[in-house]
Amino acid sequence: MPVLSFMRWLAGRRRPCRLLILPVIAVLSAPLRADPAPRIATLDWTVAETLIGIDARLVGLAQIDGYDSWVASPAVPADVVDLGLRAQPNLEQVAALAPDRIALSPMFANHEGRLSSIAPTTVFELYGDGADTWPALRRLTRELGEFAERPDEAEALIADTETRIAELAERLPAKPPTVVVVQFMDERHLRVFGENGLYDAVLERLGIENGWTGDTNRWGFSLVGLEELVEAEGRIVVVEPYPVGVERALSDSALYRRLIARSGQEPLELDPVWSFGALPSAERFAERLVEALDAN
Repeated sequence: MPVLSFMRWLAGRRRPCRLLILPVIAVLSAPLRADPAPRIATLDWTVAETLIGIDARLVGLAQIDGYDSWVASPAVPADVVDLGLRAQPNLEQVAALAPDRIALSPMFANHEGRLSSIAPTTVFELYGDGADTWPALRRLTRELGEFAERPDEAEALIADTETRIAELAERLPAKPPTVVVVQFMDERHLRVFGENGLYDAVLERLGIENGWTGDTNRWGFSLVGLEELVEAEGRIVVVEPYPVGVERALSDSALYRRLIARSGQEPLELDPVWSFGALPSAERFAERLVEALDAN
């Protein structure tokens, strides 16, 4: 019997069976779940960019405006809920969202206890002392692929990223220039990126020598004074953004002008790329760097 005819038959009974009607209505009104994969929330932008890159069901992310500024691509889907600050998430918002799973990085692992009372919570590690960064990027992608029930998409992200960076490497000359990749903290201090970091791993795959050989921390950078760049050989590459007022101060800095003169060329300036990122940020950095070298 067609559903509508059955409902009319029930309604016309002298004593309709309400217990039967209600389940039928519930079945008819229940939304179809097209994607059974778990609904995931995270505080971490590196985890988020990977989840978005593998088409996972990301439903909540902390500081979306910050992600948009520092990570930018892949873009956060419009229906993802902002969970407040990464360091101080809105736990009521997380609870109301009711995710199936929560993913964290070690930087925010102090929230694991409270978040695990809302949903099963897993901490994923990427950067660490002595880590071999590119294999670690592959591992993280595969781990998140299993976590999000998107293993095939994770393998595709790895393959697509490595293919794209190999294509970009083909655009470079046989002996590309050595570079020194920096990000300014103020007009006198900067991060300079070397071993263990995302940028260095991309430079290696592009066949570009990194001019900074000094010690680095677990995230692959050293915090140094501007004068310490005299120890590095290569063209300066500045990853934006500049802190407020720093770009103007550098234009008046005799020391910075000497460093530029020593490198032989004006610095290359790149749009922001998340230096603590995963494969999507690695591809973005490779794209931006090769475009800048092509143009200069």
